[in-house]
Formats: sequence, C-alpha cells, structure tokens
Amino acid sequence: MQRAQRNSLRLLQWMMAASLALPIALFAIAASISYTSTRDIADREIERTLDVVHEHALKVFETIDRSLAELNEVVRGVPDDTIRAREPALHRRLKRLTDSLPQLKSAWIFDADGKALVNSLVSPPPELSFADRDYFYAHVDQSIGTFIGTALAPRPPYQGARFFGVSRRRESDDGRFIGVIQASVLPEYFESFYARIGADPGSFFAMGRTDGAMLTHFPRLDHDIRLDPTGPVGREIAARPEHGLITVAWPSDGIERRIGYRRVAEYPIYVSAGLETSAIRARWLATMGQHLVFGLPATALLFLLLALAFRRTQQIQAEAARRREAEEALKHSQRLEALGQLTGGVAHDFNNLLTVIRASVDLLNRPQLTEERRQRYITAIADAVGRAAKLTSQLLAFARRQTLKPEVFDVGERMQSLHDMLAPLLGSAIEIAMRLPAEPCLVRADAGQFETALINMATNARDAMQGKGRITFTVEPATTVPAALAGASSSRPPANHGFVSVTVSDTGIGIPAARLGRIFEPFFTTKQVGHGTGLGLSQVFGFARQSGGEVTVTSEVGRGSTFSLYLPRVPPELLPQREAPNTAPAVAGSGMSVLVVEDNIELANFAADGLTELGYSITLVDNATDALAELVLDADRFDVVFSDVVMPGMTGLDLAQAIRDRGVDVPVVLTSGYSQALSQEGVAGFDLVQKPYSIEELSRVLHRATRIRRVRDGAAE
Repeated sequence: MQRAQRNSLRLLQWMMAASLALPIALFAIAASISYTSTRDIADREIERTLDVVHEHALKVFETIDRSLAELNEVVRGVPDDTIRAREPALHRRLKRLTDSLPQLKSAWIFDADGKALVNSLVSPPPELSFADRDYFYAHVDQSIGTFIGTALAPRPPYQGARFFGVSRRRESDDGRFIGVIQASVLPEYFESFYARIGADPGSFFAMGRTDGAMLTHFPRLDHDIRLDPTGPVGREIAARPEHGLITVAWPSDGIERRIGYRRVAEYPIYVSAGLETSAIRARWLATMGQHLVFGLPATALLFLLLALAFRRTQQIQAEAARRREAEEALKHSQRLEALGQLTGGVAHDFNNLLTVIRASVDLLNRPQLTEERRQRYITAIADAVGRAAKLTSQLLAFARRQTLKPEVFDVGERMQSLHDMLAPLLGSAIEIAMRLPAEPCLVRADAGQFETALINMATNARDAMQGKGRITFTVEPATTVPAALAGASSSRPPANHGFVSVTVSDTGIGIPAARLGRIFEPFFTTKQVGHGTGLGLSQVFGFARQSGGEVTVTSEVGRGSTFSLYLPRVPPELLPQREAPNTAPAVAGSGMSVLVVEDNIELANFAADGLTELGYSITLVDNATDALAELVLDADRFDVVFSDVVMPGMTGLDLAQAIRDRGVDVPVVLTSGYSQALSQEGVAGFDLVQKPYSIEELSRVLHRATRIRRVRDGAAE
C-alpha cells in the first residue's frame, strides 16, 4: 500500500513537472521583467513627485523666511515699550501678512520673557508667557538662524488647528537676546497640497525635521509620530543624508511603502513622497493579468492535466490528513503519559538521595563526632530531607503515581488542629477565620497529603495578598461536586454520602480569567523567578483527583479568589479508634542475616552499614537475578530479603513473586519511593517500606517479617 502511494506520488510529481515547468518558467521570467519594469516606472514617478514636493516646500519656507526677515527689520532697534505703543498698527500689518500667505495661521513678536508684544490674532494680546515653546527657547542661548519647531496645539484662549513654528531671534545692537519673531505654519496647508497631487492609489507624503519629528503627513494621522534615528528609516537617511529611495514599513501605520526623500536646501527639513508597495504590486498584477488573458488558450490542455493531478493530490492529502490526526492523538496521549513517567522517575531518583541523607543522619548519631558538629550536621541534613520529601510528595501527587496511605479522619477537627501551625506560616498581618461545622465531616484520604494541600492553598492565598489581608477557611457538607468543572474526570467513583467541601477564600488581587485554565499545570506560576516552583496547586489537583474528589477555583480580579477542595464523605462508623503513635526504638539485629538487593550502590552501602551497626549480618547484591541465584544456592542462610522495587531488568516485585512461586520460605520486604507497578497493582501482600526510611523503621519492619515467619513455622510444626 505504501509503495503504491509512493509510486503514485512520484508519478504525480513527474506529471506536475512536465506540465508546469515550461509555462511556469516562461511566466516567471515575464513576471520578473514586468515587476522590474513596473518598479522602475514607479520609482521615476516618485522622483518626479518628490521634485514637485521639494520645490513647493522650499518656496514656502523661503517665503516665510523672507517675511520673518522683513518683520525683524521693522522692529530692529525699536524698544519693547514702543512696540507695545504701536501694537494696533503692527497687529494690522501682521494680519495682512497672514491673510496673504495661506500657509500661515498667525505671526508673533515676543519679548525676552516670552510674552507676546503683538500678534496677528488678537489685539491687544493676552498676558501669557510662551517661553516654554520650542520656537522660543531655542533662540535664548545663541543665534541659530531660522528654527523650525515641532507640531503644537494652540494654547488657550487661542484656538484652531495645530501648527508648527518657524522663528528667528531678535537681537539688540550688541547681540543680546531681546525676543523672538515667529510664524505659525499650518500642516493642513501642506496636506491639502499633497491631496491634490497624490491622486494615485497608495500615494504617500510626509515632511519632518532632521531629528525625526513629523510636521505633516498624508494620509493624515490622528496622532503625532517621531521617527527613531536608530530605526530602519533613520539608518537609511543617515547612510545617505541628502537624497535617497528606500522600501520600508512606515512606523506610523506599519504599511510597507516605496519612499523617496530629500533635504530641503539649508533647512533642517526632509520631504518625502512615495507609493504603497501593494499599489505597485497591483499595477504589476494588472499587467500580468493581461499576459494571462493571452496565455490561457495555450495552456488549456495543461490545465486539464493539472486538474487531474490536483484531484489525485486532494485524495492523497485527505488520507495524509486523517493519518496526521491519528498520529497527533497518539502523540498527545504519549505526552500525557510521559509527564506522569517523568514526574515519577524524578521522584524515584530523588527519594534514593533522601534515603542516603537519612542514613547519614543515623550514622552521624554514633558517638564519633563532637556534639556540636553532630547536631549541626543532623539538623542540616534533616531539614534537607524534609524539603526534598515534600517536593517529591507534590510531584507524585500530581502524577498520581504515589501510593497514598488513606485513613478516615474528621476534616473539621484536622482543620482546627492546623490553626496553630497556619498562624506563623501565614504571618501576623494575615487574619485567619475558620468556619467549621458542628457535625463530623469524615473523609477517607491521605491525611498528610490533605494537610500539604491545605498549606499549599493557604500559602497561595497569602502570596496573592502580598502578606496582608484575610483568609477564610470553611468546612461544610456538600451533596454534589459542581458539574461544570474544567477537565472533570469521568472516572471519579460515586460518593454515596456526598462530599465534604473545604474552601479557602482570600482578599487578594485575584486571578485573570485568561490564566484560570493553567493554574493547576505543573511548573506554571505567576510569581517571580525564585519565588515559586509551580507545584503547589498541582499537588492539590493531583491529591483531589487521586482521592476521588475535585478542586475548583473562582476568582475576580481585585476581589480575591476562592479555592474549593471536594473529598468524598464517609459514614461516622468508619472512624477508627485512636492509637498511640509508634515511637519504639530500633530493634537489634542479633545476628539476623539479611539479603539486601539494591542497584544504587551508594544507597546499598548506607543501608548495609546502618544494619551492620545494629548487629545484622548483611549480604549485598545489586540486581534481582543475582539475588535469586543466592537464594537458589542456599536459602536457609537468610532470615529475610530486603529489595528495592525499581531496578533494571527484573524488578523487586518480580523477584518477590519469583521467590513465592518457587516456594522459597524467606520473607520479602520491599522498598520504593515510586513505582508505577505498585501504584497500579499494590504490593501483592509483601511488606513495604516507603523511601525515605530510617534505619530504626527498617529494623522494626525486618523483625516483624521474620517474627511472622517464625510464628507460621511454629504453627506448622
């Protein structure tokens, strides 16, 4: 089937090559030549238009410059008081000037303080200072000739259109600064001119200063822009400062254009004219369309061949699409499984390290070191064990690969007992409120994981409030789990007695709606780097699902968040009687022979050393196959087998089953920090020591296993 598909594809490729190579090649050559010609014609049009725009701008600024020079001559050497006395006559003269020049909005004469002595708009002018305008303060320190300012809005009480100032310095006979003569130029004047000459679709015009500030723009913009000197346009102009032709996406609107620019004589002004590249391409496409009109009859036969090839291609693509969908579905399933495997694998390796650390603690407790050093090492390692074990627990809970230890407990009572621990954890600035039910609310779950989940939700609430606010813990019976939960599990077992709801509400900043769907993802966090692992809420999610419950969240930005943990409720008669905690010391080995099976040699050595110090006789092997060979050779040498579960080749669980199947009468104790087989199938009746374990705990389990064997053997006799 696959070979036939490959052959048909190869045949299709040859057909496409034979039927399209020649016309495509001819069309590509014609298209390339046509595009080059169309672009050259567009460039010549842009250059001609740029000549007109440049000439127009040059005449406008020269006219304004001459007018300012004439006004300067009129008031040269005239004191400000005299100008104020002649203000009505000068006002009329300035008004005649602005009426005669349509590019001008107004003309002004300012004193050294920036106050208008006379203008063309109002007589007499109001007592306002314009010293903060660029067209004024640019002349204060030195003579710079004609200055062209940026686009500005009129200052009340003056109204009307926006303008940019063209100004010159007023000087006394000894060169002192005594004021400014300024003309307000209308950008609308240039825009109207550009609209008249830019009739072609996609026409573009702009005028701006050498520092990048835009003075006028066509098409008109509703906001001011400034070109970045280090941007694409700025770099092109810096490379060729006088004149150039570039293709660039214009920063104001992002439209790609072919633009010509030129500097206006000695003025610090550039004018530009151009066309949108889409308009140039439209001309080219129109030309190529004409070629196609003449070429279609000659390619009719080729079209029939292509139609046949296209139909065949559609069939193949449809089949390939269906195959890709199936592959994507498989990959998605594999990715989900890989996530669980990754989480569990990390936990397994990490728990090996934790066991080594715990064994080190046991060895450090022997009287070989000074008390101060002993306690320092013990405290540091024990703290590391606690932190690492908590992280491992969160990883496994999310992956649902952890062998939980469910027990029946009263949620309200457990919450009350956690109050004293939560207060220092959350801080004195957090107000804690607890609303607990009068009736018992019993659940069957892992109590340690429940406390971890509650602490994770409380810590999350504390961080959302930045350490200050109110957290309310509420426990109440719930008849059902809310139906509209994202990602609700269809495999959740029914809860005959309803559910117990544990809600944690805060007065924090809330969670944006766009992030609600991701907060339970592993390693996703909104906190800064180094301030969160992204595993806290993942642990809550994994614990809830593995316990047959659910977790949900409601939040509103600025109003806080409420996390609700639902666990299946159980009847009161399932509550067991309280038992005293097991604090028994380690049991001496008394020469008991133990076969230790561990592939991690460092971990095996620590376990062997710890057991040897307690008086055990240790035989150490690093794989299940060698362990089975030792037992077949002489099983009576050993009182008990202590084996890791996760090992290459034959696992510890396989070894235990093989010992049982062969009738070897030696008890087996297993150990693991993670095992997919154990999480799915259980320990099959064998004793299990969870990593990280202490030597004391291990010695008690080994003695219990051998004691059960002795009792069984005695009963058989």
